[in-house]
Amino acid sequence: MHELIRDITLCILFAWVLGLLAHFSRQPLILAYLIAGFFIGPFGTKWVKSEESINVISELGLIFMLFMIGLEIDLKKIVRAGKVILFAAGGQLIGGCLLGILFFIGIGLSMGSGHFDALYLCVACALSSTVIIVKVLYEKRELDTLPGRITLGVLVLQDIFAILFLAVQPSLDNLQISIILLSVARVGALVATALVLSRYVLPWLFHQIARRPELILLGALAWCFLIGEIAERLHLSREMGSLVAGVSLSTFPYALDVTAKVTTLRDFFITLFFVSLGMTIPIPNASVIGLALAIAAFTVVSRMVTTFTPLYLMNQGLRASLLPAINLAQISEFSLVVIQTGVLAGHISKETSSAASFAFVVLAVLSTFVMARSDQVTRGLIGPLKRIGLRDLDHKHEGEAGHGGHGEARRIVILGFFRAASALIAEIERRTPAVLEQITVIDFNPLVFRTLTDRGMHVVYGDISNVDTLVHAGVGKAELIILSIPDSLLKGADNEKLVRHVRSLNPSAKIVATAEILANVNDLYEAGADYVTVTRLSDADELYKVIEAAQAGLLDDKRAETDVLLSERREVLP
Repeated sequence: MHELIRDITLCILFAWVLGLLAHFSRQPLILAYLIAGFFIGPFGTKWVKSEESINVISELGLIFMLFMIGLEIDLKKIVRAGKVILFAAGGQLIGGCLLGILFFIGIGLSMGSGHFDALYLCVACALSSTVIIVKVLYEKRELDTLPGRITLGVLVLQDIFAILFLAVQPSLDNLQISIILLSVARVGALVATALVLSRYVLPWLFHQIARRPELILLGALAWCFLIGEIAERLHLSREMGSLVAGVSLSTFPYALDVTAKVTTLRDFFITLFFVSLGMTIPIPNASVIGLALAIAAFTVVSRMVTTFTPLYLMNQGLRASLLPAINLAQISEFSLVVIQTGVLAGHISKETSSAASFAFVVLAVLSTFVMARSDQVTRGLIGPLKRIGLRDLDHKHEGEAGHGGHGEARRIVILGFFRAASALIAEIERRTPAVLEQITVIDFNPLVFRTLTDRGMHVVYGDISNVDTLVHAGVGKAELIILSIPDSLLKGADNEKLVRHVRSLNPSAKIVATAEILANVNDLYEAGADYVTVTRLSDADELYKVIEAAQAGLLDDKRAETDVLLSERREVLP
């Protein structure tokens, strides 16, 4: 016991030290934890060498990691997922697994007779890193863009796929139809039990202890270990049970409170899991490095093929098809969980496990850098793809009047289309619909392109940061040009640069720009803008009116007035 406490102390200490270095050098924290484990483990300094300690630390971390993954799976989002996300995820998962089986068997990995290296690797390579993707997209403010929503939708469905694999994983040695059906039945019984209890028993219990944070935390942990133990009795696994426990809790009213309470404890045990995983990584030999590079290369290539292709075939355009493929091009933390369960079950070799861990590290570093520059990468790929014959949405209605023909002059041009522009179009449609005939919208969102085109509006599919796009769209002949997207959402430009470009193309037009920061207002006027909108001012005015209504006892009337306005709107973007 004292040895276990000493080992946990070393794990946390070195994870913190290397985590600080990773933070200041802008590297993924998971990479720091893996290196910390390798450094203090049996293949490094050997400060931690007890196999029992490593296994206990790993299993505890794995249970908490899966519990939290389950808590963050939103079943409602899956139900509401559109066909684009469903087809993209289906194509990526099915295509990735088929290509993976063929590739890994082709390079000589085992598949059968108790050894399933090829199968585990194809599943591991089909999953992408939620931690890395969400962190980078959040920093880039792209979570709520179309490619961002597609990426997140695919991630959720990947988690469901991993759950299904973990359900049959214990029976791989004797995989028959009856065994699969029995495993699925056991999972069904486990899920049904967890959902019934979480719907009809837990809400009442948690309501009684809602004012006692320590009991909420203890109750969540008790639930996690209880469902884990039930899963063990059903011949599944505690890890599988903890995942189901998290998913069932995600549907009940206190899920957010539970998640907030458990987050700190989760971070502690997830850190332990990745450190313990690092302890199992041996000093690589040439074959391990070679296999790791092969895994990494296959993951990137297969992700581009299996994600880009279904999105492109569904007419999402080159950009919206490329970005999710770039975002998803790494191996998931969940992949390491899958590999670790395979090691514990004796299904895959240590060499394969080590190679998968090295591939994860390589892709975690490379993917972070590439995702941060995904817009430049996408622009660099679109040209060559067009030259080999792939058509973008700007060709879809080429030559048709009113549907993106180049050079067609309109009085009003809206550069970029997000929520402010969506609200503006809805307001014009409500007040003076005839004005819509005088407007050209330029944007590269395929949803915007199709929706506005179907409504009979003039839309040009293109990148507003590209001067050629502006020239061909007839910006030089417009009378009023509106830049409605703030700098934080623009890609490849900012409002000041756009104003200068537009002013050089059209010296006489009235230009309306947008500023998020008050200091930018004068810069935009100096660049050539005739008027600058500052959304924080209009927001403040609206909130002040709400305060006045509340003080006068008229808040219900104010809400009713807003409800009427909302009911009359047909916005392109929700």
